[in-house]
Amino acid sequence: MVGLQIEEKPVVELKHVKLRGKLRVVTDYNSTNYFVYKGHTMGFQYEMLEALAKHLGVKLELTVNNDLVSAFASLERGDVDLLGMNLAVTTDRMEKFNFTIPHSQSPQVLIQRSPVNDSTGFIRNKADLGGKRIHVQAGSSFQEHLVRLSNEMEMPIDIVVVDMLEEEGLISMVASGEIDYTIADENVAMVNSSYYPGIEFKTSVSLPQNLAWALRKGANHLTHDVNMWLMDFQKTKEYKRIYQRYFKSSRIEEMMQSEYFTVKSGKISDFDDLLKEKAKIIDWDWRLLSALISQESNFNPKAQSWVGAFGLMQLMPETAYRYDVDSLSSPIENVDAGVRHLKYLKGKLDETLSDKTDELKFLLASYNVGLGHVLDARRLAEKNGKNPDQWKESVDYYLLNKSKPEFFNDPVVKYGYCRGSEPYQYVNKILERYSNYQNIVLLN
Repeated sequence: MVGLQIEEKPVVELKHVKLRGKLRVVTDYNSTNYFVYKGHTMGFQYEMLEALAKHLGVKLELTVNNDLVSAFASLERGDVDLLGMNLAVTTDRMEKFNFTIPHSQSPQVLIQRSPVNDSTGFIRNKADLGGKRIHVQAGSSFQEHLVRLSNEMEMPIDIVVVDMLEEEGLISMVASGEIDYTIADENVAMVNSSYYPGIEFKTSVSLPQNLAWALRKGANHLTHDVNMWLMDFQKTKEYKRIYQRYFKSSRIEEMMQSEYFTVKSGKISDFDDLLKEKAKIIDWDWRLLSALISQESNFNPKAQSWVGAFGLMQLMPETAYRYDVDSLSSPIENVDAGVRHLKYLKGKLDETLSDKTDELKFLLASYNVGLGHVLDARRLAEKNGKNPDQWKESVDYYLLNKSKPEFFNDPVVKYGYCRGSEPYQYVNKILERYSNYQNIVLLN
């Protein structure tokens, strides 16, 4: 019996990415590539990928997968367009995937614990790795390199392959004494040494290796386009600033020691517990409420805007009055009032939307600019033959253009002029931040 053939997805090139309007990327979550600090999404890979997406004129759709084996499998299947990680370019990998030019370089180093008294116990020679038990991530170039080294030795290296932990997780296990050795890229080891002062990483086990991004085999035009951009981008001050920020600056050390460094703490802000409680009132994921508050006040309970909005949820005085709070109210009272206002707006939208698929976008826009302007945009959409329950390329268009006389003077408009670019960007930024929080922060 002939086995079933699995249909292979067509190779995606730049024209397909632009037509789709988004670049689908997998990255890994760690202290340098992609993380959250004080509610802000940051990271070397994140900033590079954002710059690439901006250059291409598309949205960055970023997902996290720290399992290299399944990440490469998703690329091979065509589920994503690019792996945006520190990927060593090896012969075996090049047979299966396209690689960009290097975005950085780093040797592989041995991670070991500092001896209590002196440095005599350090391994300083690759030849001394024979017989040592070294833990490495499954599917990593570290595993590949160690296997080659081991095959050259009289006494093989005891290589332990770990499925669920990447290099930073293994570094933490060395630091805690759970394992004796692992391998990491030197630039990642350097950053982590500030968080784990007991580790030592001065022993190189490879020459500097090219670290690049991977694309699907056959995506030659897209690979070429990314390479052309990378070559130009690496000559810019922006690239130097990004690299300096994550690999050369003492600022990253301060971040890693902070309780707001989500990689280590799992926290977004001081108000996580409060937001977990209040989000239940509107049946929201607390990370979505966090994304809204990050956008509104950057988690500053004393924030005040030039138009008089105040507190974590930036309530306008007239809205605050309705819920019996003012600028002297506590953060708890401010959030409670803001959430109750969101619930009120949702009730009004429930009454008017036949299809609630895009209700969240309507709700966020209403919170930002007022329900009246959103209802105006719905009326304009309906008058012009568009679906008033659809956000994208329908209501968002009319809200965005409600600053133009031909739109705000239309007879169906009841609330007049609106600077529509603000709610339009507001919705996009909150949903993007929420997506990043979902990638990085646990729900509970």
